[in-house]
Amino acid sequence: MLELSSTQVFWFYIAFGVCATLFSFLINGLFLKFTRTLGVKDQTESMVRWSSTSKPAVGGISFYILFLFSIACYSILFEGVTLTKENDIVRFLGVMAACSLGFVVGLADDAYNTKPFLKFFAQLSSAVILIATGTSINISGISAIDYSLTVLWVVGLMNSINMLDNMDGITTSVSISVIIAVMYMLVVNDETLNIYFITLLGVLAALIGFMYYNWNPSKMYMGDTGSQFLGVFLAAIGILYLWNYDAEINFRIQTKQFIVALLVFIVPIIDTTTVTINRLLKGQSPFVGGRDHTTHHLSYLGLSDRQVALSFFGLSFLSVIFLVIIDQVIADDWDYWHFGIFLAYFLLLFGFLYGITRINKAKES
Repeated sequence: MLELSSTQVFWFYIAFGVCATLFSFLINGLFLKFTRTLGVKDQTESMVRWSSTSKPAVGGISFYILFLFSIACYSILFEGVTLTKENDIVRFLGVMAACSLGFVVGLADDAYNTKPFLKFFAQLSSAVILIATGTSINISGISAIDYSLTVLWVVGLMNSINMLDNMDGITTSVSISVIIAVMYMLVVNDETLNIYFITLLGVLAALIGFMYYNWNPSKMYMGDTGSQFLGVFLAAIGILYLWNYDAEINFRIQTKQFIVALLVFIVPIIDTTTVTINRLLKGQSPFVGGRDHTTHHLSYLGLSDRQVALSFFGLSFLSVIFLVIIDQVIADDWDYWHFGIFLAYFLLLFGFLYGITRINKAKES
């Protein structure tokens, strides 16, 4: 292990971030040049994408490559700095295994259009792996409740990120804001030597490099390969640094952690909840693709694809600002009325976006 000063660590992260971003840009360019059929969905299926043009869905491969590359760099430069306890090592290996499973099932789905049950089983298995290795939501102190909530969180977020990937640049930009929020938590708590920090930086760089090809008009999609990997990765770091970070079994603290997780993941949660409600009201399965997402309904109102993507990125980044306010301004003064204010914001935004879908449905009728 190399002994690095704080200044050297800072410049290493700058160099790593720049190189990883360039690598993501270049490798996605190569994928785009040489890919012909992998990830190009069967056009006889129900329309899932907003675009009617069939495009390669291989962007997610670069996410996983840089995820592994980040771990390799950490093992060379920072080995043993933070993963000194056995449970820390087991927990990270669990996160790595769950992310790998998400990547594999996503890659299989892009290549072979796997059965929905197989995908669900893999999502459930990812949640079980995280729980078995020590990554689970700790909000009630009752294992059955906490484990059930963890399964719901992991499976729900893997599906949510997958469903949100329905228009150019949406999932990519929202995932960037989520990663920035978690990296903020690590920076302010002086955990930049943590292995999760460098993996977050690597995946962030992968997303930034991929954004060039995914921004409207996109040249490629991340596919299930990317959305399933991102879903479990974001779910895991959300548990570790939003749900559980410095949390105690105290009702006021629990409401704070609940609001923080709700705000940071506000876009995928609202979109998935809205789609699920509308499809169930129509007697349809929530897991079948369609053009009835909040993103689509904003487009029906006259917004361009780029404007929709910028709007959702703005909403997601606003949550990062709220996180900073909660952490730096409210901090230990958190009380029930703070919970009420932020919950009201979430409900108002949900009501606004859900209302748009109902108005459009009424006009269609």
